[in-house]
Amino acid sequence: MASRDPGRPNVLFILSDDQGPWALGCAGNDDIRTPHLDALAESGLRLSRFFCASPVCSPARASLFTGQIPSRHGVHDWLSARHAGPGAIDFLQGRRLFTDDLAEAGYRLGLVGKWHLGANDRPRPGFVHWYAHESGGGPYHGAPIWDNGVRREVPGYLTDVLTAEAQAFIEREASHEAPFYLSLHYTAPHKPWKGQHPPEFEALYAHCAFDSCPQEPPHPAQPRGRDGAPVGGEPDTRAALIGYFAAVTAMDAGIGRVLDTLRRHHLTESTLVVFTSDNGFNCGHHGIWGKGNGTFPQNMYDSSVMVPFIASQPGRIPARQVRDTLLSAYDVRPTLLGHLGLPYDSDGPGRPFHAAREEVVVYDEYGPVRMIRTTRWKYVHRYPHGPHELYDLGLDPGERRNLIAEEPPELHDLRARLEGWFARYADPALDGSRLPVSGAGQHSPAGISAFEPAPRPAEPGW
Repeated sequence: MASRDPGRPNVLFILSDDQGPWALGCAGNDDIRTPHLDALAESGLRLSRFFCASPVCSPARASLFTGQIPSRHGVHDWLSARHAGPGAIDFLQGRRLFTDDLAEAGYRLGLVGKWHLGANDRPRPGFVHWYAHESGGGPYHGAPIWDNGVRREVPGYLTDVLTAEAQAFIEREASHEAPFYLSLHYTAPHKPWKGQHPPEFEALYAHCAFDSCPQEPPHPAQPRGRDGAPVGGEPDTRAALIGYFAAVTAMDAGIGRVLDTLRRHHLTESTLVVFTSDNGFNCGHHGIWGKGNGTFPQNMYDSSVMVPFIASQPGRIPARQVRDTLLSAYDVRPTLLGHLGLPYDSDGPGRPFHAAREEVVVYDEYGPVRMIRTTRWKYVHRYPHGPHELYDLGLDPGERRNLIAEEPPELHDLRARLEGWFARYADPALDGSRLPVSGAGQHSPAGISAFEPAPRPAEPGW
């Protein structure tokens, strides 16, 4: 009846879509209501400074599952290619994922929700259940789903549909002796927002001041389309905020129901539950509605590159932990496999969360835009000509004062470490610093012609 052995636990891996690090009650946000995620954090570990590998969905997801950086797995932007059916490309074909490790170890695997790594209709090896969104997002009603090879347009509110499917998977797996792994990938809180979410959740925010989302003046690098009109932003920011917050709270309610299913089957102590998001998000922060590609050139603000992270397994993970160590998505694969008692290779950049680290630093990339962040400094380098950014986060945690023109002595060390790290872990044939990745999408395997034309910057030279 699934795994009852805490030393070889089942795994419930919950992934949200476009959830900023600020969008959790347990992260100190008094505006938002996330009681089930707050309780999950109380029962285990919350990482307060956890980073995605790239501030956009597809490369961030590819890095979570492979443990490699985009300049090694070759997914550099959100995938705009054909998502399913004949001609759909599996962008991770030939790549080893941690799900392959679990399948070889005897786990029964399931996916419910968003994949968005190509060939979304075709199950990855080892999956006994594949219930995948056809593309990567869209309306929350009538969503196109590939249900084990059959395309359906499912009625109902998508968050609830995915929740019920996850519950059904756990119910079925409870009768099997082998441990299970379930990837529950919500599309929430990705847009659209206005009028998409249940009224009872929207009503919770009817009078909210949204102090956690100050609406700053439009960022000077807000991209523009070919017609010169701004791309991004929200014409009705209050409706968008209500929808975004309602989407998070509706997802939280669904997560609560899934956790109740584990409890009913007495699987709580023998199931590792992980919650995180693919990339961060700005709801007006820095004058941006979006993530890394909410500006052109792309940005690396903490609100874009940091994401929530919670892990819970009562009895094995001590409760009420909050760690502020800088950790990254490429650390997830070795951490997960280590927790499950499975071997992992160490050729990638990731290390288990508990491992001793010579330097507390994380790295990010979005094509030709790269970042190194220490506890005090953040340096953003844009190939080939800039503009570059340098922030002293100790004095300027909001990233308001760019010190690049002052060239403090720390700059040269940060630049050398950034270049050395990517030289070590990037595949020269897939190196994003040499590719025209603009944030407008990727339609084929990495190469000069694989990316959609860049948008126009609002003010050239930002």
